[in-house]
Amino acid sequence: MTPESIIDAFIKQMQQATIAEWLGVSFGILQVWFSRQNKSIHYIFGIIGILISVYVLFHAKLYAEILLHLYYLVMSIYGWMYWKYSSDVATPITNCEKKDWWIVSFICTAGFLLFYFGLVHLTDSDVPLWDSAVSCTAWAGMWLLAKRKIENWILLNISNLMAIPLLIHKGLFLYSGLTLFLFVMAFSGYLNWRKIIREERYATQ
Repeated sequence: MTPESIIDAFIKQMQQATIAEWLGVSFGILQVWFSRQNKSIHYIFGIIGILISVYVLFHAKLYAEILLHLYYLVMSIYGWMYWKYSSDVATPITNCEKKDWWIVSFICTAGFLLFYFGLVHLTDSDVPLWDSAVSCTAWAGMWLLAKRKIENWILLNISNLMAIPLLIHKGLFLYSGLTLFLFVMAFSGYLNWRKIIREERYATQ
């Protein structure tokens, strides 16, 4: 596929996109924007965007992606409650500890195996390895985001980096454009959260 054909296909896909697709992408953008600003309201936009995207994916018969989005939904609700009601003081942004990396490793390994064998034996997916790798790293990133660990941006961007060409391969150019935006915003989010960590540490000294 040449760059010209990709651009033409992307323009055509945007022209054919439904209102639900545009709404899903728009709420996804708002979710990442407020997440970068360290605002808990980002979960509200994320939950709405996820529900709309599940509707879009159901009609596209992309059932594996629906399962991933349902996981996003559960983690978004959990993350929102954790951010808002875990204590009287907002949970601070922190770095991953050794136990967090063990959990991340478990999520990535178990998630990959679950998705891979599910896609191979229960679907007609032509990219089970690729799709599974995207999904399991996204699972781990969402868990770290819910725990307000700065490394969530790294895991999410590993997933985004693999997802962009996968979405293009599947012809979902509008969502690949959203994922490219998410990739850029996640990089910016990491830098912004790192700045917040430094400021919080300076304030406590």
